[in-house]
Amino acid sequence: MADKVLPQRIRDLVPESQAYMDLLAFERKLDQTIARKRMEIQEAIKKPITQKRKLRIYISNTCTPGKPEGEEAEKVASWELRVEGKLLDDVSSVYPGKQKRKFSSFFKSLVIELDKELYGPDNHLVEWHRMPTTQETDGFQVKRPGDVSVKCTLLLMLDHQPPQYKLDPRLARLLGVHTQTRASIMQALWLYIKSNKLQDCHEKEYINCNRYFRQIFACPRMRFSEIPMKLAGLLQHPDPIVINHIISVDPNDQKKTACFDIDVEVDDPLKSQMTSFLSSTTNQQEIAALEMKIHETIESINQLKTQRDFMLSFSNNPQDFIQDWLKSQSRDLKLMTDTAGNPEEERRSEFYQAPWVQEAVGRYVFSKVCVGKMVPNVAISLRSTNWL
Repeated sequence: MADKVLPQRIRDLVPESQAYMDLLAFERKLDQTIARKRMEIQEAIKKPITQKRKLRIYISNTCTPGKPEGEEAEKVASWELRVEGKLLDDVSSVYPGKQKRKFSSFFKSLVIELDKELYGPDNHLVEWHRMPTTQETDGFQVKRPGDVSVKCTLLLMLDHQPPQYKLDPRLARLLGVHTQTRASIMQALWLYIKSNKLQDCHEKEYINCNRYFRQIFACPRMRFSEIPMKLAGLLQHPDPIVINHIISVDPNDQKKTACFDIDVEVDDPLKSQMTSFLSSTTNQQEIAALEMKIHETIESINQLKTQRDFMLSFSNNPQDFIQDWLKSQSRDLKLMTDTAGNPEEERRSEFYQAPWVQEAVGRYVFSKVCVGKMVPNVAISLRSTNWL
């Protein structure tokens, strides 16, 4: 930002430049607002952002009759059960980049329980459980032989993200929470402790249990750090969704498809938009190019201002300007060449008539003699001639 600020001397010279400074101040406020919003979005996407949607489940079946007894090729009657579903008002049509979720992705497991008397204890259960290598599918199919209608029960276990738990009935009535995430349960528990003033006044890390807590946690007093461990024994898996259905093999029965709507939690489309906003670099290169152009323009303005001041000083008083300029150049030359002394004084003969010259010359000659490794007799002869 400092590289884009116009110096005060240029602003005084060109009053219209205040409009540029106003734009710069507005840009600074805009950058601060964007940075603050980006931080808020980063904090928001760390938490689950979901919305409740309706998942419509379609349960249908088809039947294949067997061949008459007189036929040569024997064909056994059978039926096929299909379990499919889709989200109502699917957002994939509204957001082109949003991929449509498969039906199986909403569930952790699916169990179909058939009539045990018809299919025996070993063949009456059909189970599907999610595994790390599971391929998502749009539906499930079950095929079995049979020529009579069959009662079946479907048990659907939703795949909650983050995981949800069912509370112990006593604690659920106390907190008013039935099935929730662990974080929500802990928050509800803390609100109950706070509203009922169960935290010890002197030892803040302890909770004094009231009669309800004593019955549930089986202790008169406990530490805050002990709550997660004690709470783990009171959490259970959520209840599955139970659907009862009759698999009809009657060819005259037209009602072979049943529909059920259940509530599911899906990611809010806004979350993907926020994520793409944070990772987007579409305009970064263009902004960087404009920043560089502004920086170069400000440098060019500063150079032009320096040239203008140079020319104005020369036109106002050429003689004084040249004198000052020569002095400045002399100082710069001394700094650049690391020159010691004053070249202007050393140029005059009076400089060498000073009393220190004779001793300086002697020291200079002696240093040259030492560097040249002259014999000691030469040094003695120099002393005799009063050079040293």
